[in-house]
Amino acid sequence: MAANLKTDIEAYVIKKVKEKREEHKFSQSELAVRLNVSNGFIGQAESSKSPTKYNLNHLNQLAIIFGCSIKDFIPEEPFKK
Repeated sequence: MAANLKTDIEAYVIKKVKEKREEHKFSQSELAVRLNVSNGFIGQAESSKSPTKYNLNHLNQLAIIFGCSIKDFIPEEPFKK
C-alpha cells in the first residue's frame, strides 16, 4: 500500500478546487489553460497517487478564475493530528 502523498489539509484544498471546477463545468484541461499550468497538472493534483498540489499563488489565481475568495479553498478550523 502506497504512503499518503498529500496531507489532510492539502487533500481538502484539492477537493474544494475540484468542486469549484466541476461547478463551473471546466474540464481539467480547460482549468490548466486558465491557470497557466501544464495540461496534466490538474489531473495530477486531483490524483491521490501524485504529490502534485496547489500553492498559494495557484489559489490566488483560482479565486480570480472562479470569482470567489481564497478562503473558499481553506478549512475554517485547523487539522489536528
